[in-house]
Amino acid sequence: MFEVKKVIGQLMMPLPLSLVVLMGLMLFIAKTRKGPYIASWFVLLTTWALSTPYVAQHIIEWDTGALAAFNPSKHNNIDKIVVLGCDLYPDKSLPSNAQLGSCGLARLVEGVRLANIYPKAQLYVSGYGYGHATSAGLMARTAQSLGISTTRIKQNPNAKDTADEAKMLAPLLVDYDVVLVTSASHIQRAKNLFEAQGIEVFAAPTEFYNFKQYPLSRQFIPNHKALEVVTRIWHEQLGSMWITIRRVIDPEAL
Repeated sequence: MFEVKKVIGQLMMPLPLSLVVLMGLMLFIAKTRKGPYIASWFVLLTTWALSTPYVAQHIIEWDTGALAAFNPSKHNNIDKIVVLGCDLYPDKSLPSNAQLGSCGLARLVEGVRLANIYPKAQLYVSGYGYGHATSAGLMARTAQSLGISTTRIKQNPNAKDTADEAKMLAPLLVDYDVVLVTSASHIQRAKNLFEAQGIEVFAAPTEFYNFKQYPLSRQFIPNHKALEVVTRIWHEQLGSMWITIRRVIDPEAL
């Protein structure tokens, strides 16, 4: 009964419910134009599939399956910890940590963890923003509230994307042992951009996802988190393709 309740509850969530309703409506649409009708079903079923934990897990394993978390035991010294910016939701009535999205929080927590392991390292927080707030500023204040000294924190609030972050931070990182903190789906592209600026970095991926432990009864029901993860991976693949195209056109571009 518990699993039945969970399955019904999952099906009543906005994403799967919308897809089910659309499929139901498709049954009443005239089938005289077979091409558009078949294409519509293809789009619906593809969206359903990409939203399931089962398919998302296979995509995760293809994209980040070989990645591992940063292992401090393999690095005796780290001089700079760079945390790249992510989502934020500015609201002056809330504390800084509550204005950071899950992605930004995951990256910052990993950065603070490493800052505690390497007490002499500087913590660089980066990222643009809006609404009079930046990822860099919110992360800096959150790090301070978690016990990191203000003197150790450096902000880079003007970088609008990862390429900007790499270009702006590179001059500050030359000849230092640098660890780069960002999401697992983002780490390869970010590392590529920093290395293109001549900065060798140690990767510290975070925000890993794993749907393997989901019960079989829920593996094939669309889930907003699964679709979000697939969307992020797709975003990174497009970003990597764009870098390749830019470098073919202009090797000095990125």
